[in-house]
Amino acid sequence: MLKKLTNILFSTRLTGTLFIVFAIAMAVGTFLDRGQSTSPTPYSRTLIYNALWFEAIMVVFIINFAGNIFRYRLLRKEKWATLTLHLSFIFILFGAFLTRYHGFEGMMSIREGATENTFLSQKTYLTTYIDGDFEINGQLQRRVHEDEVDFSPRLTNKYKLETSYNTSAVTIELVDFIGGAEEDIVPTDDGEYYLKIVEAGDGAPHNHFLKLGEVSSIHNVLYALNKPTDGAINITYSETDLTIQSPYEGEYMTMATRVQGRLVKDSIQPLVLRSRYIIGNQAIVFPKPVVKGAFDVVKKSKLLKGDEDGIALKISANGSTKTFKLLGGKGSNNSFKDIEVGGLEFNFKYGSKLLDLPFEIKLNDFLAERYPGTEKSYASFESKVTVLDAQEEDFDFRIYMNNILDHRGYKFFQASFDPDEKGTILSVNHDYWGTWFTYLGYYLLYFGLMAILLSKHARMESLRNQLDKIKKKKSKLAMLVLFLMSFNGFAQTTHGSDHENLRPTTIQLDSILKLNISPVSEADRFGRLVIQDTDGRMKPVNTYASELLRKLSKKDVYKDYDANQVFLSMQESPQLWYNVPIIFLKAKKADTIRTILGLEKTAKYAALVDFLDPKLNYKLGPYLDEAYSAQVPTAIQKIFKETDQRVSLLFNILDGSSLRLFPIPDDENNKWVSSNEFREGGYQLQDSLYGNFIKTGFMAYMATLQNDKVLKTDFSKSQQLLDAIKKTQIKFGGDTMISEDKIDD
Repeated sequence: MLKKLTNILFSTRLTGTLFIVFAIAMAVGTFLDRGQSTSPTPYSRTLIYNALWFEAIMVVFIINFAGNIFRYRLLRKEKWATLTLHLSFIFILFGAFLTRYHGFEGMMSIREGATENTFLSQKTYLTTYIDGDFEINGQLQRRVHEDEVDFSPRLTNKYKLETSYNTSAVTIELVDFIGGAEEDIVPTDDGEYYLKIVEAGDGAPHNHFLKLGEVSSIHNVLYALNKPTDGAINITYSETDLTIQSPYEGEYMTMATRVQGRLVKDSIQPLVLRSRYIIGNQAIVFPKPVVKGAFDVVKKSKLLKGDEDGIALKISANGSTKTFKLLGGKGSNNSFKDIEVGGLEFNFKYGSKLLDLPFEIKLNDFLAERYPGTEKSYASFESKVTVLDAQEEDFDFRIYMNNILDHRGYKFFQASFDPDEKGTILSVNHDYWGTWFTYLGYYLLYFGLMAILLSKHARMESLRNQLDKIKKKKSKLAMLVLFLMSFNGFAQTTHGSDHENLRPTTIQLDSILKLNISPVSEADRFGRLVIQDTDGRMKPVNTYASELLRKLSKKDVYKDYDANQVFLSMQESPQLWYNVPIIFLKAKKADTIRTILGLEKTAKYAALVDFLDPKLNYKLGPYLDEAYSAQVPTAIQKIFKETDQRVSLLFNILDGSSLRLFPIPDDENNKWVSSNEFREGGYQLQDSLYGNFIKTGFMAYMATLQNDKVLKTDFSKSQQLLDAIKKTQIKFGGDTMISEDKIDD
């Protein structure tokens, strides 16, 4: 029996089955997290990643890999490559267990000039204090429970704590979870009157409630409701009227209509609800009129960001039962809220745990850089910090993407920032051993895969030998097929009434392209120029060309030519590329488009000229209005849109309007233009020589490059013009010009 169980645990069939289940589970987890702001979410963690069955699969994996080392005697010298692969998986899985049970992470917020040594855990907890009159040695006793919870709106959330205080049985049970909640006034007949004030402070909105007949301070500014007070912003409420009198000048804007108004100092004016008031340094909104009611945790409007969640607990003790609600959740560290049930005092807190660092971090400055020509699209952001450590020397550091602060086992990543750009949000990770074991596993995995390919005793070597034998048998037949194909052109003719306007054959196009294509070395030189994309991003031409070719053809090369050669050829010979079939058509989904274009059902690609009828009308035109206007487009409408976007992309390339090589000096949006845009846009530059160069420089380069190819020179003349374009980019490109290191990457 034991032998049979061992054979099952160490069988390759079990390994394959578990791997399929593992892969499916990962795919399902990714699908469950689709559209969510974070991954994994409580939903996928509860159902998959933190589930017992998922961890059991990984345990069996480790047992399987470890057992097979001995079962197949992988400790022998000739089996070292396979041994490396087995060890890599063992280390990766063991590192995952260390991360799961030993590592921890969270988020740390710091405002400019502030120093912090705490952060909020990623995990959420429900903390309960129970107090009563039970004493031991004259000391009142407190019962403390801290339970890790992972609630989600998509789960059937469950939580139940059964405990006792002295001889009293206590039960605490979750009865409701409110995703995206806030504390607000709920109308009741026996409640009190409150005015809700939403104030934007520290880059985030905060709710305040002004009680009728009282004065409240909001960041040292006094607000009074039906209690006239000198120096305060006095709000007066009656059944028919709501007015405001401010000791400060201000202004307001009604959010729905964008109508603006002025708040006159010391004058009594109607209070305009749902308007954004700017009074002094404060921005406040009065979202609704005075309400008679009581505080409760309620669902937040879908129009507002749900920063916190709410839970409702049913508490039972000494024959008494009450329902109690509180706010919290991931990233929250609210104060305890108390309630008395059955003669016992309960204090609850729901949210992240406050964890201490063994050192301090001070935020000296936060910097955010936007893409050229944009206002809300950020190219990068970074935090300039100082690490203050009593045990080690203090030091300064810059935290930004791919530049991680690693100190005493803690890693700090640049995660986000406050909306007012005066504070940073850092992701904190402490997983020293888990990280090292996982990295070691990945290094061994990479090394093992390479070894499998190169080792003489590995399976890949025997497969290569078999393939070589097959290739030798088929070589003569392949040569015969190629010989026959050379005499048969795959001609494609346009479908129209003009018989004389015949399309060039594939062989003719290939021959012309081969004669005119630029060498790889010269295309690579051209690819090192910098271009500004339509979204304002700066990138080398080689990156842009590679993205273009993949969008058009779903491939990285065309025939034997790389993306740089193709893109440069499109600039040299646009008429040729009107006839080259390079626009990708989906397998079966694009059959309708093939019928419209008059192509064979097997055609995988179409040329730009295929989309034009004999009168040069766009064949897809009649179908696009409906496709683009549909709120929920059908599958064929999506295909029409995708194909139209490829056609437009190729047309803009051949037209030359996408080649934005030339920066406009002192432009407030750091705009770059193509030669066509400059000529058509009527730009006036102080440097007239540079203006003339924008108009003619690239055309001169094209002509010189063509001449160098015809004369078979060393391309020195065309390279001089290429260098001249590069120098103008460096001279007039300013801060938008990317470095040579980024171009090399």
